Amino acid sequence: MGLQEEIILLRNIPFFSKVEASKLKLIAFTSKRMEFKAGEYLCHQGDEGKAAYILMAGIADVMIESDNGLININELRENDLFGEISLLCDIPRTASVQAKTDVMSLCLSKELFFRILEDSPHVRIELMREMAQRLAMMTNKLREATQSK
Repeated sequence: MGLQEEIILLRNIPFFSKVEASKLKLIAFTSKRMEFKAGEYLCHQGDEGKAAYILMAGIADVMIESDNGLININELRENDLFGEISLLCDIPRTASVQAKTDVMSLCLSKELFFRILEDSPHVRIELMREMAQRLAMMTNKLREATQSK
């Protein structure tokens, strides 16, 4: 995939839909494309967060470790962002992400991620919206889990 194709893919991601073309070009040029086979881990719970990822293709499971083993808490699909919490809060990864199918992701270094946030108010708003939606989803899952006991 060439630079122009990555710019087009970035334009289709809600976080980047209103970002200027020149900035998208910089993001595409300075980010790293990574591919994972089904079953491979993209990151592990407890690891140091050095990058955020955007799923460009494929499906991945988000899992947390518990006393009863791994619990699948979410499924990531094309255009989903993950790994940003450890960057924003400067904490270890809060979950593991495992490729369910072959996956292609765009890796945004911590430096690049913060530069994007500084330069793009729209991206900051989309990130807040995404994190609020995740919090609501996790609250509902927790409520359902505690009510079923």
